[in-house]
Amino acid sequence: MNSVVVPNLSAASLDAEKLALLARGMEGLSAAQLYWVAAWSAEQAVQAQRSGSAVVAVAGKTPDRMTIVYGSQTGNAKRIAEQLARRSEAAGLPVRLLRADAYPQRELALERHLVIVISTQGDGEPPDDARGLFEFIAGKRAPKLPALRFAVLGLGDSSYPQFCVIGRQLDARLAELGGSRFAALGEADVEVEAVATPWAEQTLEQVRELLKQAGTPARVTPLHAVPSRSSQSREQPFMATVLANQRIVARDSERDVRHIELSLEGSGLRYEPGDALGVWPRNPPALVEQWLDALRFDGALKVTHQDRTLALRQWLGQEREITRLNRPFIAALAAASGDGGLTRVLQPEHAAEFAALLAVDQPIDLLHRHPATWQPEMLVAALRPLAPRLYSIASSPKAVGEEVHLTVAVVDYEAHGSAHWGAASDLLAATDEDGRLPVFIEPNERFRLPADGSRDIIMIGPGTGVAPFRAFVQERRESGASGRNWLFFGNRHFTSDFLYQVEWQQALKDGSLHRLDLAFSRDSTDKTYVQQRLREQGAELHAWLKAGANIYVCGDSSHMARDVHAALIDVIATYGSQSPDVAKAWLGELLQQGRYARDVY
Repeated sequence: MNSVVVPNLSAASLDAEKLALLARGMEGLSAAQLYWVAAWSAEQAVQAQRSGSAVVAVAGKTPDRMTIVYGSQTGNAKRIAEQLARRSEAAGLPVRLLRADAYPQRELALERHLVIVISTQGDGEPPDDARGLFEFIAGKRAPKLPALRFAVLGLGDSSYPQFCVIGRQLDARLAELGGSRFAALGEADVEVEAVATPWAEQTLEQVRELLKQAGTPARVTPLHAVPSRSSQSREQPFMATVLANQRIVARDSERDVRHIELSLEGSGLRYEPGDALGVWPRNPPALVEQWLDALRFDGALKVTHQDRTLALRQWLGQEREITRLNRPFIAALAAASGDGGLTRVLQPEHAAEFAALLAVDQPIDLLHRHPATWQPEMLVAALRPLAPRLYSIASSPKAVGEEVHLTVAVVDYEAHGSAHWGAASDLLAATDEDGRLPVFIEPNERFRLPADGSRDIIMIGPGTGVAPFRAFVQERRESGASGRNWLFFGNRHFTSDFLYQVEWQQALKDGSLHRLDLAFSRDSTDKTYVQQRLREQGAELHAWLKAGANIYVCGDSSHMARDVHAALIDVIATYGSQSPDVAKAWLGELLQQGRYARDVY
């Protein structure tokens, strides 16, 4: 029997940052999975003792392998990176997979074969889990990389002006630092697999050849345990029964906001507070008819695209994206109509005008303003596939069992003389009790409650951004967490738009919510928003943060999240007697540590 030397725990203890990272990595694991981690760690320790090193390396050199790093805000980049890692393992290639905030930046100089899968969020920003790595690579401290071979896959949404800009910037910067590409930059729109699948095939082939040239034998390298999963997934959604569909704003409210409860009984789906529910939408039938009328097409016409033949009405209603504008459709419309104005707005120097177009109009508006002669097959090809919508979950399974709750703002408004709708929100609003909806769980590992229930939390969630904090408060109540909970909530009017008012009042009474600060922007001539409440409560807010509180933000990325971020910097600078630059750096550290988490869209 081999003897195992018991290490000196005091000498081997981890610093606070590594402990926090380890705790986040193990959150949500089952007992069986934790035992597996323990056994795997013990085996690594034995190997390290035998080799005299805590890392599988020789003379400070990184072993020949492929390193896959992902930065993901909504889960797509993570999913694609995991698929690539599994395919690499199946092909016998040595590979390691890391989330960007877990990647040791000092190892970049030693890296030989690096793949980065990264999304772009909001107005051209990196995902929160990749912000530190992105800034390191883009900054002055980045090392020269003459021996690096790399490939970058950027994910984005062409409904936003800065499509895949983070992937482009990383690709260019790695080349600037001396690296050479073994696969061209990939840029994937919401139909991720259409680009990711062939890109991954090319990448694997190139890495296989490079490792073969380096003399690295192919072998199966099991990197992690694979937990048991539900058979229901993004590709095979569960048909969830609607248990409740209730309007939770007053009749005279300017917006229709719904509280929707769905049954997950029998699905095998599991979620944690902070996760999202994916909903596969269908386009409103009335909008489909608007399209058919505008184009003078027969909805029963059979159209073939990519070896599938469907009625045009079915293509428009269930298969293609017709509520969100995006660059490829505008380019196709510009070509079909011959309209020079549309062509001009696509040019880089008119980025502001292009962004304004995306923010205001739906595709139907452009069809009306820019008449064109379309062939049905050309129209279907020009439209993106219909993609699922993600909603922050508004419930804790500890409180509601095999249910999942949502808070949904229904998109339904008049513009340019006609009605406009959202795809998923219209479907959700129109589905009565006992109706069924196709759903799946999208985990959000970066938006989790602290494992230490004694830690205080600060939650900032205006409008429907309050949804995950309903889940947080439920979870902390049910688990008996002793930490304090502070909620900042804002909306337009107190009397008509105070979402979950009765629940928050009850939570204050029973002690599961300790503080509640409100901002209703339309109830006074001077509009008041949550960021102003943050500044007003700055002294106490700063005290909570200095004492170790976690802070969470959920909601609109284009304005609210940016304004809240600026307010937090102001609070830290003012009450911490620091310069704005130091305050910004400290807030960035909280983001990297997971103490500052954002679920923004």
